[in-house]
Amino acid sequence: FDNLSGDPEQEYFADGLSEEIITALSSVPELLVIARNSSFIYKSKPINVKQISRELGVRYILKGSVRKSGDRLRITAQLIDALKGNHLWAESYDRKMDDLFALQDEITLKIITEIQVELSEGEKARSHVPCSSNLKAYLKYLKALEHYIRANIPDNEIAQRLAEEAIAIDPGYACAYSLLGATHLQKMGLGSAKSPQQTMKTAYMAISKAIALNPSLAGPHAMLSNFYRHLGQLDKALEKAEKALSLNPNSLLGNLAMGDVLRWDGRAEEAISFLKHATRIDPFNSGCLGTLGITYFFVKRHDEGIEACQKAAGLNRNSIYPQLCLAAICGAIGRDEEARVAASA
Repeated sequence: FDNLSGDPEQEYFADGLSEEIITALSSVPELLVIARNSSFIYKSKPINVKQISRELGVRYILKGSVRKSGDRLRITAQLIDALKGNHLWAESYDRKMDDLFALQDEITLKIITEIQVELSEGEKARSHVPCSSNLKAYLKYLKALEHYIRANIPDNEIAQRLAEEAIAIDPGYACAYSLLGATHLQKMGLGSAKSPQQTMKTAYMAISKAIALNPSLAGPHAMLSNFYRHLGQLDKALEKAEKALSLNPNSLLGNLAMGDVLRWDGRAEEAISFLKHATRIDPFNSGCLGTLGITYFFVKRHDEGIEACQKAAGLNRNSIYPQLCLAAICGAIGRDEEARVAASA
C-alpha cells in the first residue's frame, strides 16, 4: 500500500497495513504468500503485474494506497489476477481509525473469497484475531517494527523503546512482547549487547511472555527454537520449530528455524526442503539464501551452494553473511582465489 498522506512519518502505517494482511493470509495453509521483505521490493514502483508474477512465482497481486488524515482513513485496494491480467476486485474505504482492525479483516476475507479458498471455521477464526485491539499500542508497534527491520544499532534501540511503550499501553499485547524479544536477540547479532547473558535472558522472558499471552503465534515459537539451538538443546529446539510450523506451515521464521535445527542435528538433507520453502516465501531475502547455500555445502552439493550464496551476496552487498558462506564453501573445495575474493568483499 502506497502512502498518499504526504507525510513520510505515515509510511510505517501504510506498510503496517500490508504486513497485517500478509500475516493473516500466510496463516492459511492453502495459500503461499510472499513475505514483506520481498514483496516490498516493488513498493512505490510502476506495477508490471506479469513481471512480478514471473519473478515471485505468484498468481495474485494486492496493491493499493492509504491516506490518513486526523482520525480518518481513506484506503483503496485492488486484487489482480496477474496471469490473466484482469482485476478480480477493487474497493475504496473511507473509515474512522477506530475501524482499522475490522477493515483489515474485511480486506483479508474479501481476498480469500475472491480466490475461492475454502476455510474451516477454526482456520478463519485463527487467521483474523487481532494481536491487540488498542489502536495507540498498535501504532507504537508498527513504528517499532519499521525501525527493527532496518537491522542497525540505532534503529534497533528505537524499536526496543517503542515496543516497550506499546506494552505499557497494552500489557496483554503478545506481538509487542515478541518484537521486544526480537530486538534483544538482534542486539546479540549486532554486537551491541553490553551484557550478553542478561540480554539473552531478557529476550527469553519477552518471547515466553508472548507465547503465554497468545500461544497461536508461530513467530515466538520459532524464536525460542533458535534460542534453544544456540544453547545446544536440540530436542527443545526441534520441538519449538515443529510447533511453529504446526501453527503456520508458511511461517518464514518457522521454516528457517526448522532448517537450522535440522542442519545442526546432522540432518542437512532434510533441512534443505524447509530452507527452500523459506526462500520461496521470501525470495529476495539474502539471509535465507545464504543459509540455504551453506546447507548445500554440508551435503556436498557445492555448485548449488555457491549459486545460492552468490545470489544472496548480489541481493544485499551490505551484509557480510552471504560472503562468509561463499568464502567458506569455496575455501573448503579448493577454490582458493574465489574464497579470498569473497572474504575480502
